[in-house]
Amino acid sequence: MQRRIAVPLVFGVIGTAILIGLGLWQVQRLDEKETELARIDARIADAPVGLPQSPSETVDKYRAVKMEGTFLRPELHVLVGIKDIGAGYRVIQPYETDGRRILVDRGFIKLDAKDDERTPGPAQVIGNLHWPDEVDGYTPAPDEARAIWFARDIPAMADALGTEPLLVVARQEASPMASRVRALPVDSAGIPNDHLQYAITWFSLAVIWAGMTGYFLWRTAGTTRAAKGKAT
Repeated sequence: MQRRIAVPLVFGVIGTAILIGLGLWQVQRLDEKETELARIDARIADAPVGLPQSPSETVDKYRAVKMEGTFLRPELHVLVGIKDIGAGYRVIQPYETDGRRILVDRGFIKLDAKDDERTPGPAQVIGNLHWPDEVDGYTPAPDEARAIWFARDIPAMADALGTEPLLVVARQEASPMASRVRALPVDSAGIPNDHLQYAITWFSLAVIWAGMTGYFLWRTAGTTRAAKGKAT
């Protein structure tokens, strides 16, 4: 009798403790992620500075910058979809500033605006340095003939346009063509933060595990009592 109850009780307690521990770990990760997102949001909204001479992803990701320069040709188009608007393209264009050529993500245009004239010329750009992680094994190769890409592959785009492998995502642009492109500034909304859902899942599993253990012990005890009653 004691063994029939002790073994499932031990498994029940251990299993429940493990699941609660996983839930608490996810709560901790949630707090860490929220702190990280707050730091990123603060950096994005910082007062812009000049373009660093040798920026790195580790140190300068999301850094706000302000530049004076000139947009050049040609431009590349990254296929994207915008909620409540539909499909379109990000316009990636070479930009010359202080003798350097970099990439600028000017923002969004609709599909039918791809071939519209966007005259190169001088422009002031305020934006954020970014190293998007969008390329994986499932990303199609770009359609170079039509300048259509399916992810922001910075090294490949820089090679195609003859620039540094450096991207600034425009937040604000002062140029004659600015009104034809809708800025898609960097924000933290696209950074996954699913730790609350994971915590709820683990805690729910802990409740279920504990409930099933209790039910099994109750059934076992009931069966044992019934067997003893028949024996007497």
